[in-house]
Amino acid sequence: MTTDMNSGSGTSGTPRTKAIVVGAGIGGLAAAVALRRVGVEVEVHERAGELRAAGTALSVMSNSITALATLGIDLRLAERGRVIETAELMTSTGGRIKTMPYRELSDRLGAPSVCVSRGELQAALLEAAGDCPVHLGSAATGYDIEENGVRVRFADGKEARADLLIGADGIHSAIRGQLAGPEPLREAGYLCWLAVTPFEHPLLTPGFNGHYWGRGQRFGLHDIGQGRAYWWGTRNMSADSARAWKGEGDDIARAFDGWAEVVGEVIRATPEEAIHAVPAQDRPFLERWGEGPVTLLGDAAHPMLTALAQGGSTAIEDAVVLAHSCAAASDPASGLRAYEEARRERTKWLVDNSYSLSKNEQEDRPLVMAVRNTLMRYAPTSLLMRPFEKAMTYTSPDFGTDKAAPAQL
Repeated sequence: MTTDMNSGSGTSGTPRTKAIVVGAGIGGLAAAVALRRVGVEVEVHERAGELRAAGTALSVMSNSITALATLGIDLRLAERGRVIETAELMTSTGGRIKTMPYRELSDRLGAPSVCVSRGELQAALLEAAGDCPVHLGSAATGYDIEENGVRVRFADGKEARADLLIGADGIHSAIRGQLAGPEPLREAGYLCWLAVTPFEHPLLTPGFNGHYWGRGQRFGLHDIGQGRAYWWGTRNMSADSARAWKGEGDDIARAFDGWAEVVGEVIRATPEEAIHAVPAQDRPFLERWGEGPVTLLGDAAHPMLTALAQGGSTAIEDAVVLAHSCAAASDPASGLRAYEEARRERTKWLVDNSYSLSKNEQEDRPLVMAVRNTLMRYAPTSLLMRPFEKAMTYTSPDFGTDKAAPAQL
């Protein structure tokens, strides 16, 4: 589609393409930034009444930073968070299993991986989005495809029209619900606790990422800079128990009794209100993401478990590929179909491998755990890093245009 980054009309005098993005999470804001970079007019609609960073922290991996660079976008995340140096895999009591050299891999790939709070990432995306309108308290309930675009309906009775609709409204996406119909969530059988808190400890060196593995439990401790730690814990339990969990910080600390001392220390140092409890869920892969001028992005399209640390990064990748595809397309619908085709194989691999790795990491059979840990300890590091290297490698799809072209439109 013909667009112009610097004016309200295309280079031929035709109106600019307009997109409605539903959802102002990481994927939705990244879509707004990327689409505006190629000259698409964007407005974002978010169901929440205020723009708060949902959740705690996340890893923004090399692949997403490389992807953003193809549009000339630098969020300067290393200044907002902490570049990941290594991932130390340990037993529950702190015995070393393996050191995974993420900084070395990132350097080879040409872009850092950064652990950053969601608030800092959101702020960086909002800054990059500039004056893009973000409508709060605007809950999309559905859409109607029209002759010249799409009409989006909202819970307050309002409507909005555009050439494109991007459903970036998360795992419970209303846009996906209309497109795909009723679908069950896939319950992984464990609960996640997550928090960010001020914390200092001799083990928490710059860029430290510790992963402690126990019986049907894991604990992660990450330096995110500015004297703060991001931690998460998991515990196997039924899907019903995970969804209904109402415990307190002391209950979490007791769940990790006997673990490395730093685990209990960071849990006890965290204010109760800073701890989030989330059941581990994803969805079986959805082959069809769109119709006509409508498509999905991020968790709305392909929610995944956290084993590869790729949920947010993949959503950012989606946004970049979508922008390149739209810039190269002759019409909105063909741009969306090209984007979906370009993303299908990679995102399916990420969903499937995140799920299988998660099952392995949550193992609770002692003999199987012992075999797993032994294999991890003695296997070549390069072999163990292969799936992570594949996940962290971004390759620009070829839509038949110069990848630098969008910046010149």
